[in-house]
Amino acid sequence: MEVKVRPLECWNDFKKYRERYYKNYLEAKDKGGIRWAGSAWAFDAIPHGLGEDVYPLTGEPYGATCAFFHEFSRQCLETIERKGAARDLCGYMRNYWGSIAQNKYLLADGSIVEPFPRPDFNFTIHICCSHAKWYHYAAELENGVPTYAVDISVGPGYLLDDKKINYVVKQLNDAIPWMEKITGREYDDELLIKAVYAEADAMSTWAKICKLNQARPAPLEEKSMFSLYVLNLINRSDPEVAKLYHKLYDEVESRVKRGIGALTHEQFRFFTDNPPPWAFLKVYRYLEKEYAAISLGAIYTFGLGGGWIGMDEKGEKWIWEPAPTPEEAGVEITNREEALRWTAEYNLRYRASWQHEYSHWIRKLETYQMIKDWNADAIIMHINRGCELWNMSTLEVRDYLVKKGIPVATYEGNMADPRDFDEARTFNVIDSFMQSLGIERISEK
Repeated sequence: MEVKVRPLECWNDFKKYRERYYKNYLEAKDKGGIRWAGSAWAFDAIPHGLGEDVYPLTGEPYGATCAFFHEFSRQCLETIERKGAARDLCGYMRNYWGSIAQNKYLLADGSIVEPFPRPDFNFTIHICCSHAKWYHYAAELENGVPTYAVDISVGPGYLLDDKKINYVVKQLNDAIPWMEKITGREYDDELLIKAVYAEADAMSTWAKICKLNQARPAPLEEKSMFSLYVLNLINRSDPEVAKLYHKLYDEVESRVKRGIGALTHEQFRFFTDNPPPWAFLKVYRYLEKEYAAISLGAIYTFGLGGGWIGMDEKGEKWIWEPAPTPEEAGVEITNREEALRWTAEYNLRYRASWQHEYSHWIRKLETYQMIKDWNADAIIMHINRGCELWNMSTLEVRDYLVKKGIPVATYEGNMADPRDFDEARTFNVIDSFMQSLGIERISEK
């Protein structure tokens, strides 16, 4: 059956925000503003208290942008490898370091400018072996940028208690006078509170958007979702981001009601899992064109920027339901301590991508439940050499899903190093997998 297809009306709004984001970081000093750099998982509401002219650069999205423009990525990787960086380190991190080492900055449209804009400070988190060390070495490359890392390794959200939350809140409290000293600015708690509200709003709304993809036909496909979810990874505490997600939600909800799909024909529904090979997103278009196969999303796409209920209190079932905002929870944030506690607990409890980093069991449950809730036919898993953290339980999850009767295909690659991807081999894997399931090519029907 033919499905009505229509471009997203708010697509350009998201595109323009991302273009403006990278340009704002570049031009921050011309505006008398402040630059800070850190992980996309950093508590980005905290620097907002320094003023309305504070501009972040989050490393993972920047590393992914480099990877998409693979010739620039190759230059970055080769530059930093000549300085001694090993090829099995995080691919995003090596792209980021290589960009600094070349003293070249990449804009969202692929334009390259010099020099690489130096941040006033680095503010990040530490959950995997490289998150804090990423910015320690970046600081060296940039001749001594002050760096602060928050340790969030307190375990999965359903096992949180006051001691664990207080451990993170104390670090966030200590970060504020540290930022004041570096920047010479007085901290504004009202701006912090505003940012904390916006962060929860944006993350919960993205989860609600992902839930809409349970519809048949699915209103969104994952390749396009990569350009939508990323706003929650570059500046989710900006109230403008929350407004854009509300606009997107309204449009996607309308698409579902009117039966508008992402593909003209939806023959096969599948999920992915890891960060994709950014230089070879043509894999998604190949599946769409040849097999009318739609990727509904992934624990990566859903969980990196979405706020989800997650594990139940007993740790026996994963719940793919949007997490409550302060307003939905009946909470009013009135001071710094309440704001810091809310952002700490919200991220530690509801950020889905943090939960499975502590437990293979959690990742098995969340992946299986995702496939069931969205009525997917299979999962195609990326054995991602570019990220040890995301890839450490992939094969265990694969075996669990196979035992549960879920069709699984795996292919090898790298999210950020184009040299670690074999295009022909990957297409052969896809063809063999689809043929094994009896899925015909569109051209053969």
